[in-house]
Amino acid sequence: MAIQHLKSGKPAEARAEDDAKVRATVEAILTDIETRGDAAVRDLSQKFDGYAAPSFRLTPSEIEAAMQKVGARDMEDIRFAQTQIRRFAEAQRASMTDIEVETVPGVILGHRNIPVQSVGCYVPGGKFPMVASAHMSVLTAQVAGVPRIVASAPPVNGAPHPAIVAAMQLGGAHEIYVMGGIQAVGAMALGTETIKPVDMLVGPGNAFVAEAKRQLYGRVGIDLFAGPTETMVIADDTVDAELCATDLLGQAEHGYNSPACLITKSRRLAEGTMAEIDRLLAILPTRDTASVSWRDYGEVILCDTHDEMLAIANDMAYEHVQVMTDRDDWYLHNMHSYGALFLGPRTNVANGDKVIGTNHTLPTKKAGRYTGGLWVGKFLKTHSYQRVTTDAAAALIGEYGSRLCMLEGFIGHAEQCNIRVRRYGGRNVPYGEAAE
Repeated sequence: MAIQHLKSGKPAEARAEDDAKVRATVEAILTDIETRGDAAVRDLSQKFDGYAAPSFRLTPSEIEAAMQKVGARDMEDIRFAQTQIRRFAEAQRASMTDIEVETVPGVILGHRNIPVQSVGCYVPGGKFPMVASAHMSVLTAQVAGVPRIVASAPPVNGAPHPAIVAAMQLGGAHEIYVMGGIQAVGAMALGTETIKPVDMLVGPGNAFVAEAKRQLYGRVGIDLFAGPTETMVIADDTVDAELCATDLLGQAEHGYNSPACLITKSRRLAEGTMAEIDRLLAILPTRDTASVSWRDYGEVILCDTHDEMLAIANDMAYEHVQVMTDRDDWYLHNMHSYGALFLGPRTNVANGDKVIGTNHTLPTKKAGRYTGGLWVGKFLKTHSYQRVTTDAAAALIGEYGSRLCMLEGFIGHAEQCNIRVRRYGGRNVPYGEAAE
């Protein structure tokens, strides 16, 4: 039996057309922000969010007032989640050490891990107030030691969302803004009359936010391309259709263009999952979104073997990959392109999204082929340095450097080496010639 696609989503051509429309919209808005600054941000905020406060930055008293609106249980839950995320981020930070080695006598090489100096953290809040995204970006940047952390989220029902503000404040944000979408990431990256630009943008978002980050990359750094969420379930007959359907729809509710894919070698499970999805969509409160996402972006792929399942999963390189099989560790050791793995039926993507401790800002659209997700190391730059401490080392390295520069035709480069050979090695190297 060949690999069968029992259900497919929109063809690639249609998805590319959607992407082109997003690109054009984002380009025009970023140009407007760069040209008109605060006025553009205010107009865009009024247009898209119905929000136009005198200042987009919250004052300390406004932050305190918002936090007072968060219930005790909600605040306890936020603190618990941040504790888990902080513990994992601190362990990751401890794994990154500065180094210094002596490669030959008198030659010292090293590197230092230095925090990015300012970061803009975007927290989505349009369809759902993504409180957890504040933990993932703001708190992780704080653990990395970033000295200026700017956080922004759209208003919800015309006002700052109290729990998002609380998560930002508790996570360590230095500046909190009420701005959404393209205008938020554009203002943080480009700067306005009242907002000093940042060096790096991080955080998930919809297709427009992801495209804005793509267009701003180079002007600022970004964490990764984190567009509409993707979820994949790799399963066999060790689990049932209800579990698979629940895990697929749990992410399909994010937006109308959130891909969800089941890969299995069990026809019974494949057909059962599709039937179970139809049943659950009839009762799921977020079915208006999830049903469109499943209709247009849902896929079910039936394979013969685990090797075929693995190959397809690695090629698709989805953001979230839920593995529920009789060989989960085999997938852990052989998967190489994904955002994050969720191993076994006891775990799930929602735990990873909200509380378990790993970061939920993950690569989409096959970016998992070349990058992992957001983590404390993304906020650190590894910078090398070198020091030559003896005359003998200066002369030795200079001789090799001189000849290698001349090999490439770089005479001026060679002279940088030669002058050290003359001064520290006592050698008479003619100007413009290689050291012998």
